[in-house]
Amino acid sequence: VQLQASGGGLVQAGGSLRLSCVVPQSLFGKQNIAWFRQAPGKEREFVAVITWTGRTEDYADSVKGRFAISNDNAKNTVYLRMNNLKPEDTALYYCGALRSGGSWGTHSPNDFEKWGHGTQVTVSS
Repeated sequence: VQLQASGGGLVQAGGSLRLSCVVPQSLFGKQNIAWFRQAPGKEREFVAVITWTGRTEDYADSVKGRFAISNDNAKNTVYLRMNNLKPEDTALYYCGALRSGGSWGTHSPNDFEKWGHGTQVTVSS
């Protein structure tokens, strides 16, 4: 069982994209879902997370005020709306589910699981 991310693409700096993460029915509403990203040669880094209730969000400092995470219960989907994109946002974006026993506030990719293939976001200057 894996999460499936989609919605990436090529966009100019200042543009917007919305990523989607389809969460299997067996997981939706039970685990916090997060977005991470990984640029070539770099480690996977935290972007945003939302509680399974959809009531609380957390963001990396680098994306605060530009990105917004949300969920749609009817579609079992978690979204990442990205505005005012910058070239440094270029990366492969993944969504993951917080492991059982994981704590709110963790930003370590090791605490998340069920990664899918990711979706590429490329921002040109």
